[in-house]
Amino acid sequence: MNKKETRKKKYTPSFLEKNKKFIITLSVGAVVLFTFFIINGNSFLSGGNDKPLPPNFSASSISEPVDAPSFKLENIYGKNIELSDYKGKVLIVDFWATWCPPCIRGIPDLIELKRKYGSKGFEVIGISVDQDDTKQDVVPFVQSNGINYPVAYASRNVTEKYGGIESIPTSFIIDKRGKIVASFQGLTEKSVYEEYINKLL
Repeated sequence: MNKKETRKKKYTPSFLEKNKKFIITLSVGAVVLFTFFIINGNSFLSGGNDKPLPPNFSASSISEPVDAPSFKLENIYGKNIELSDYKGKVLIVDFWATWCPPCIRGIPDLIELKRKYGSKGFEVIGISVDQDDTKQDVVPFVQSNGINYPVAYASRNVTEKYGGIESIPTSFIIDKRGKIVASFQGLTEKSVYEEYINKLL
């Protein structure tokens, strides 16, 4: 046996070993991207938009009912709408926008709740936070989707009174005394709303 035969063969790393860091980075990136789409409601598949979507938050009940901040806003037909007009009713005040897929998915539930409980002293007030670039879409959206409750345009003063509205949809349940008894950030199940409505009517 000669020296050439006894000499160890030179080790050659495989493709996977040479590109291990790249593959790990690529995998992590794919997971992060997938998680991003899940959290944001997959706006592209939902007919989405180029605006950031709000995350879904858990319902946050109010420990002690507080007075709902009063407001006077212009509705989509140019008339004023005031919170005091609905004194003695159970209300859902819903902050939303035409470009927000979770908001859009929740609107049929609000329409159904108004249809079911409207004659019993319940009302929904939609407050659109659409800005100049999408504000013109609100009236066509309301009409094409058969929204059966009043819709008004938000003002900075009102959004600040209601906690700043950091994400949408954000909704508040107000009892007959004008007290906020619960608030929700993110898409909320109809059954959750219904439980409060039945308890407060």
